[in-house]
Amino acid sequence: MQEAVIDINHLSKIYIMGEQRLHALRDITLSINRNEYVALMGPSGSGKSTLLNVMSGLDKPSSGSVFFNGEDITKLSQKKLSLLRLKNFGFVFQMFHLVPTMTVYDNICLPVLMDGKTVDKSFFEKIVETFSIDKRLNHMPHQLSGGEQQRVAIARAIINKPTIVFADEPTGSLDTVNGEIVMGLFEKTNREDGTTVILVTHDPGFAARASRQIKLVDGRMAD
Repeated sequence: MQEAVIDINHLSKIYIMGEQRLHALRDITLSINRNEYVALMGPSGSGKSTLLNVMSGLDKPSSGSVFFNGEDITKLSQKKLSLLRLKNFGFVFQMFHLVPTMTVYDNICLPVLMDGKTVDKSFFEKIVETFSIDKRLNHMPHQLSGGEQQRVAIARAIINKPTIVFADEPTGSLDTVNGEIVMGLFEKTNREDGTTVILVTHDPGFAARASRQIKLVDGRMAD
């Protein structure tokens, strides 16, 4: 029997802009299992990034609930929510979000140090060798190619051995070759490390490589 790591119940998100109400999510109910690799798909404005942000605790829903390991994270204080994200979630975004004044090594280790832990040296070495960034550890982000920066961002996302990695259009600013490399890294961490991966992508080819595809249209789940 598969174990749900994320349970979403009747989730809605409404943005109020003056007198206008934008329904970004409409009554979403779904479960994501531990160790699953899920792709969220849909046209621009369909709500896929909003869903990712709400289920990861980066944004609050207007109604409904999000359970992580049986705990409703929508009811947590901001402090407890931040701690939960730090310990359990990894994030990868299209624009990398590396700290420009820190070396590659320090960028990767940042979540571990923020959590007050010691870096697992063997796991670190495995990651940087697998990602082919082991020769770039003393470089600054601006000295890296776009593909290298995204690989550093993924390494940072998984260094704390998170339960879930949330990735929002992680190949959107990469060329085809680097996009393939990055997608292979997500598949590898899912397969070998048992990390649940939840990916937002507009690329049907990349989505097809996930174990399940969830399509959104106008804020609703589509068949």
